[in-house]
Amino acid sequence: MLKVGMYLQERYEILEKIGSGGMADVYKARCHKLNRLVAVKVLKEEFSEDVNFVNKFRMEAQAAAGLSHPNIVNVYDVIDENDLHAIVMELIEGVTLKSYIQKKGHLEVRESIGIAIQVCQGIAAAHEQHIIHRDIKPQNMIISKDGKVKVADFGIARAVTSQTIGANVMGSVHYISPEQARGGYSDERSDIYSLGITMYEMVTGHVPFEGDNTVAIALAHLETPITPPTVYVKEIPSGLEQIILKCTEKKKSQRYANIEGLISDLRKVLMNPDEEPAQRTAAEAATDKTITIGYQERKILNEREQEREKQEESEREVIRLDEISGKHDIDVMLSRPKEERREVEQEERRTRRSVERMMVVFGSFCAIVIAGVLLFVVWRLGNGMFTPLTSGTETEMTLEADSSDSEENPTSSEEVLNETQVRMPKVTGLSVDEAEQQLAAEQLTMKVEYAESDEVEKGYVISQQYPEGTAVDRYSAVLLTVSEGSDKIDLSGLALIGKTAEEAQEVLTQNSLRSEIVEEENAVVTQGSVIRYLPEGKVEEGSTITLYVSAEEKSTPILVPNLLGMTEENAAAALEAVKLVKGTVTKEYSETIAQGLVITQNINPNSEVEEGQEVNLTISQGPSPRHYKYVASIDDTCNLKSVFGPSSSSSSMQVEIRLKQRVNGEDVYTVLMEPRVITGDTILPIKYKEIEGAENVNTGELEVVDVVNGTILRTYNLNFFKVEVYGE
Repeated sequence: MLKVGMYLQERYEILEKIGSGGMADVYKARCHKLNRLVAVKVLKEEFSEDVNFVNKFRMEAQAAAGLSHPNIVNVYDVIDENDLHAIVMELIEGVTLKSYIQKKGHLEVRESIGIAIQVCQGIAAAHEQHIIHRDIKPQNMIISKDGKVKVADFGIARAVTSQTIGANVMGSVHYISPEQARGGYSDERSDIYSLGITMYEMVTGHVPFEGDNTVAIALAHLETPITPPTVYVKEIPSGLEQIILKCTEKKKSQRYANIEGLISDLRKVLMNPDEEPAQRTAAEAATDKTITIGYQERKILNEREQEREKQEESEREVIRLDEISGKHDIDVMLSRPKEERREVEQEERRTRRSVERMMVVFGSFCAIVIAGVLLFVVWRLGNGMFTPLTSGTETEMTLEADSSDSEENPTSSEEVLNETQVRMPKVTGLSVDEAEQQLAAEQLTMKVEYAESDEVEKGYVISQQYPEGTAVDRYSAVLLTVSEGSDKIDLSGLALIGKTAEEAQEVLTQNSLRSEIVEEENAVVTQGSVIRYLPEGKVEEGSTITLYVSAEEKSTPILVPNLLGMTEENAAAALEAVKLVKGTVTKEYSETIAQGLVITQNINPNSEVEEGQEVNLTISQGPSPRHYKYVASIDDTCNLKSVFGPSSSSSSMQVEIRLKQRVNGEDVYTVLMEPRVITGDTILPIKYKEIEGAENVNTGELEVVDVVNGTILRTYNLNFFKVEVYGE
């Protein structure tokens, strides 16, 4: 624990302790080097002693330090001093979103959307840097005094493992995604799920799933359908409700593919509350179809094996959830009844098999005795009366000797079967159904265990308990090891080579893989096509694949000559001399450049270009003649707060300013300010000293327009006056 007045790295002076969490204590400090207040998050002692955790914590903090966005709590520095490990962050004066929700009960719709958009913008900036938060929840969102929302702990959640979470997971499990609950791969859509739960809590005042322990809540995320928020608050618009439900789909493929799509829908609902988001794209549907391919599609398990698979999967879920919670007593509580039932069922099956075997053995013994008696009688009747007794005795002795040899070495050449045995068939490489049919044909039953395999296809037998040809008790259960397939993705089956870079990236994205492009000069492969990729073979889900894409061979650059002040003919000759081409020639009036000489060129002198590049010229026409034009002016401002509503300081839209005039019975528009992104708390200046209008038109309107929705935000009336100028 740090004390007030201590210095870290001879720079950060500890002022006071301001908070404590599951893994760290937070202190307010002053950075004397930059003379600013900061927050210092210090790892607790139990985590500082875990070397692996500290290394991961340091790497993730350094990655988060590369993020810079108005809606992210900035990480300034990482400190390692002996056993002290800390992160220096931006100090935010405000409250957490969790506290804000608890104080207000639930938030109004427009305020919730405004906060959600700010959070989305921060998450989007992190996702662009391939940083996944993994612990999105209102406790990690801070609302500052000026209304700005910032997301904290980016990159830090990934360092927290099942060994370090312990009992502190209770706060996070309410917002955990299904794939995180089962210990699967997390990506951008995992953050979207957690954000959806956070939006649910904002508009209803509570989370969708509650339970007595972490396991119960995590199971609800995996299995329980979410209750629509309008059940609790009827005033929630249908558009917002659909957004929340799409964010919180159990399957990742049915959520938003990326955070930008969520932002777009939130902005639409902000303007039109009842507008519902668009349906899933074809690519999302295709991804969903790919994910659902499994045992059921291929129909390789019968009803009994499917039921057994569900039981084992449920047990595995208990184990995974135990890893999340760190509470083994919960695992015992949930799994013990199921194990007891299975033990009883197995004991009953063993009893039935024992009885069946005894009946078969007894029946076989009776049949052998009866057959022996009959054979003996027939033999005695046919030969015994006329054959000396010694002959029969020798025969019996020979049979006894043969029997004795057989018992001493029953497998000298091939194992001898008795009436209760059969030969073990070869079932490796067969599907589960085919293997069961083969065993049934030999009066054997099947018992299955599952194992991952990169070589054997899912649902096919990897190995069998007994080798082919082994003598096995009839009606006995034979253990088969069946492939669960592999979580790895076989890149060779994706046919990436020869595809365009865009096509290859789309294929990798659909298979939950990342990609990066490296261009290589290649004169053979079509430009923009994949030459090769690394790594090859099979890779883990979420891996980054480097695509080497064909690029044209670069030619020697040419310096553009200075053509200013030349005649058009001389400029064309100068370009031709260096293997460049005269491009478009336009003519303008000039008060300073003589008629016929070059005023400007579109490519600056001494710029490097490729051979054959066109250079456009502007030629002087001399001074322009006098004429008249119609102009207007305006000096005003436009306040956008009334448009954005709550949280306007961090919301934004794309705004354009244009002139509208009625010319010859038609509306004519002239853009005065190109579209640009404006935040909601901006006071937009409407100041134009000279706006040139249409000839002989004395009035017009200046319009401030929302480009995305086409909405006119503000209109100003203008009067135009005739002014004498120079020109054509």
